[in-house]
Amino acid sequence: MDSTTTQDHHVEQLEANNKDYHNSMHNDSRLGQNNFNGLNRKMTHEEHATATAAARFGYGPLAHVNSGEARLPAFGGEFQPGTYRPVAERKFANPAPLGLSAFALTTFVLSLINVGTRGIAQPNIVVGIAFGYGGLIQLLAGMWEMAVGNTFGATALSSYGGFWLAFAIIFTPGGFEIQSSVEATPGSALQFLDSFGLFLMGWFIFTTVLLVATLRSTIAFFSLFFTLDMAFLLLGIGYLQHDGAGNPQPGCIKAGGVFGLLASFLAWYNALAGILDDSNSFFVIPVAHFPWSVTGRERRMKSERAQV
Repeated sequence: MDSTTTQDHHVEQLEANNKDYHNSMHNDSRLGQNNFNGLNRKMTHEEHATATAAARFGYGPLAHVNSGEARLPAFGGEFQPGTYRPVAERKFANPAPLGLSAFALTTFVLSLINVGTRGIAQPNIVVGIAFGYGGLIQLLAGMWEMAVGNTFGATALSSYGGFWLAFAIIFTPGGFEIQSSVEATPGSALQFLDSFGLFLMGWFIFTTVLLVATLRSTIAFFSLFFTLDMAFLLLGIGYLQHDGAGNPQPGCIKAGGVFGLLASFLAWYNALAGILDDSNSFFVIPVAHFPWSVTGRERRMKSERAQV
């Protein structure tokens, strides 16, 4: 019997005993995640190797624990919905839902203004949210992503936290006077629109870079960055292609607002998927892994083995 067949045999045996394990979890809480080290001590080397292999497919005693042997990719449950596997001997929760929620609410309010909801034309109300929630809280969530070892999450959440802080600084009424000082320069009445358009186009480029990094994640996660990318592009064009009278191009601004609304709801969707698990919900919401992603390939291999 070759090594592959032997490992498959152990995985099948572990799966058969998995129900007994979970029953014992309910009867003895000492076998939970908080006693991960004790659980390891009770395993032989062969049992631990088999449990580690089974955990890659989402079952077994190590399925919900990051033993430190698994890498922490961008989409390992930290900044991607799915079961969050906390790192052993660390007491960090999953910061991604917090950062996604902060991003979603701030984007939602600004996008409503961009589509002209109730005739609101000035984004002054967004300044407070951008400073307190979309800016500060999202920046902190990005720093916590760095603490749990997630480079993508730290880069994305911290950067968009910085975006909202910069947005708030620019549009603070009577505060930093960035807009008024640019418009007051002789012969540059329209330079603020051009300047802010370039600012948005820079964020479009950055979001495109992150979008490329989501191509092997989930459809829900990819859709979030795609709609956000389109929002930045359309808003940037709207400010650059102004009407010459000091107003952005209204069609592009409204279209950017629509994509911004889609991005905000997708961010809330991904945040909810990262919060829900079997400890607080009767269901989990689907996120649809791409078939070429790591998780998608593993599920396909598992399905093919089950049919053999």
